[in-house]
Amino acid sequence: MRNLNLIHLNGLRAVEAVGRLGSLPAAAEELGVSVGAVSQQVIKAEQQLHHKLFERQPKGMVPTEAGRDILPRLAEAFRLLSGAVAAAHHRNDDLLTISVAPVFAARWLVYRLGAFSERHPDINLRIDATTRLVDPAVSDVDLCIRVGKGNWPGARAELLLEQRIFPVCAPALAERLSAPEDILELPAIIDGRAMFGWDVWLGAVGLAGRPVNVRHVFNEASLCLDSAISGQGVMLAWQTIASHAIRAGQLVVPFGPWVATGDGHYLVTAETARPDPKVAAFRRWLKEELAEDMERLAKAAPDRPHSPAL
Repeated sequence: MRNLNLIHLNGLRAVEAVGRLGSLPAAAEELGVSVGAVSQQVIKAEQQLHHKLFERQPKGMVPTEAGRDILPRLAEAFRLLSGAVAAAHHRNDDLLTISVAPVFAARWLVYRLGAFSERHPDINLRIDATTRLVDPAVSDVDLCIRVGKGNWPGARAELLLEQRIFPVCAPALAERLSAPEDILELPAIIDGRAMFGWDVWLGAVGLAGRPVNVRHVFNEASLCLDSAISGQGVMLAWQTIASHAIRAGQLVVPFGPWVATGDGHYLVTAETARPDPKVAAFRRWLKEELAEDMERLAKAAPDRPHSPAL
């Protein structure tokens, strides 16, 4: 292994990340450094290896012949290193590490973690709030909670909740509404990163093709929700993001139905993961908590095709 003394390992890490992700910005985000720092690390690695590994093209970083030869080996090497680190971290038998999208963590999970700790005082939680899809097989993450279709390669995905969407707005705005088409007159708050659009819900209430009155576009669903709570417009929300605000009286659902998007909330673990009592305990608690919350939400915001203004 003395040849490793000839090259800086941070350079190899940068090369592997750029090759896997296809761009300097994506690699910089994953590594937690600047784009310039990643670029310099790649250049330094190329100099130390005496090979050009990437062609810099408008569409991204394209591996050269030398790059295509080395990148699969680097990927496998770093997978093994990551697995070793994960194994070391898992020696802490009291710690359960959960990767979850920030919006789910902030708008649903954080309100309920105290209940889990009361039931399982012997389990310490570490919440990794990130939009990046973490591979639990090669990280220190025990389980992930993600929204999608449940078809992540190399992972075991268990459906927790089918995602359904519906309009929400502040109570004062809801007083203006008497029919679903009245929503089209309100300012619409748009989540620019959502995997669905208003057309899904409008089609379900016979308003297909009708345009919404766009006011604000955010790239973060939590900001959309805060904007709706403050009375700035109507948002297309789903159960877990809006549950707390609806039950607190900050938002109302002026009209149903709750329309399925085809996606769902999934509990994701490594396909090869061994049974873990901590994971099993969290799974049981999470499913119970979701079921109870959805029952309460259904009472606060009934799923009716044309419910009157609340």
